Amino acid sequence: MPPIARAASGCLFGLAYGDALGAPTEFMSMEQIRRHYGDMGPDDLPGTPARVTDDTQMTIAVAEGLLSALEHPPFTPDLVLPRWRRHFIDWFHDPENTRAPGNTCLRACRNLDDGVPWVKATVHGSKGCGANMRVAPVGLAPGLTDEQRAGAAQLQAALTHGHPTGLVASELTAFAVWWLREGMDPADLPGALRERCHEQRTVYHSRWLQDLWQQPAVPDPQTFISRGWDECLAVLDRLDAALARADRDADPCEITGAGWVAEEAMATGLLCFLLFPDDPVAAIRRGAAGSGDSDSIACLAGAFAGAHLGMDAWPAEWAGRIEYAGDLARFARAWD
Repeated sequence: MPPIARAASGCLFGLAYGDALGAPTEFMSMEQIRRHYGDMGPDDLPGTPARVTDDTQMTIAVAEGLLSALEHPPFTPDLVLPRWRRHFIDWFHDPENTRAPGNTCLRACRNLDDGVPWVKATVHGSKGCGANMRVAPVGLAPGLTDEQRAGAAQLQAALTHGHPTGLVASELTAFAVWWLREGMDPADLPGALRERCHEQRTVYHSRWLQDLWQQPAVPDPQTFISRGWDECLAVLDRLDAALARADRDADPCEITGAGWVAEEAMATGLLCFLLFPDDPVAAIRRGAAGSGDSDSIACLAGAFAGAHLGMDAWPAEWAGRIEYAGDLARFARAWD
């Protein structure tokens, strides 16, 4: 199938729409959400501008560094790493960094700001969803080899989240975005992700990750990274179970998880998208109306839906209401 028209616009704006829609419900129970918004959750962006969270802010940081690096080929870790480091530190100091940012990101960025080498600055035991809620730009950039896309996806995660499952979930999220923008049928996506898990299970991208794997009780890089692939395979089993049930009205977090950790955010975001593959607004509403990390789940669902359907699938008037619309449009122009 041909690539999706305006997929980068659809993905980036969809990510922000989901983030904004899910932000007010992030710490609400299902009972509270249903009482305030009905069974399907919020149905319109909150306010003008519709404020986003750190999910969109950090996506912009990843996009800024990536776009700058791609303008100076060849694309290598040595080229993009200092750019990402600078933009992550800029985000850390941004006075608008008041949107309930994750402790892992704050701690790691503080270490980066103090000049600590990134391999030591990262939080090694964390696989929080902050690793992959911001990776969509890596999935949108054209012209990358699979090795570059995988290495870059894992590196941007590794700057803050050093756990192998955070790295792998980020790679799988980036490839899901890429495959969807290139025209993959959504029904084929879980199988393609599972196949990549098996193919890459012992592949450690040392050119990108340096010696991140060297931790107590880890004998070699293959052992380190295989844990991430195994945990992501396990959550894909849960995704298959949720899709087999196909209950569009249930809490999306019930089977695939609440999304506070990377592999669950990926799987539950995918579930919301795959339950409504041709209705992007319903997909992000389902993500926002869940008992877990609703802004991150909905932002991932929006990224997947937008990459699959393109910008024209979203309500036209939302583009003028979302916060950071100018930045999102700039990246979209580069990658559409």
